[in-house]
Amino acid sequence: MKNIKIPYYAVIFSSQRTEGDLGYGEMADVMIKLAPEQEGFLGVQIAQGEDGFGIAVSYWESIEAIKNWGKHLKHQIAQEQGKKQWYESFILKICEVESSKY
Repeated sequence: MKNIKIPYYAVIFSSQRTEGDLGYGEMADVMIKLAPEQEGFLGVQIAQGEDGFGIAVSYWESIEAIKNWGKHLKHQIAQEQGKKQWYESFILKICEVESSKY
């Protein structure tokens, strides 16, 4: 994530998972491989606790790139499945990164 032109955008997705996998792991693998192929994608960081709470932060060059990712057909399918069966709750935040120190 070093040497990325400021400003850029962070999409922060925090969630509480439901019990069981129910196909989540397979879809997560697909999303992790698909996201870097999208124009404007800069990177991702993911943390998942044993209690099912997780945070994924993806980084993007622009709001337009984020919107395009949200409209991607496979990503839309993943979003719908998440709402129906993978998440008890979730919060999505989009932030502009104005400064970053290493």
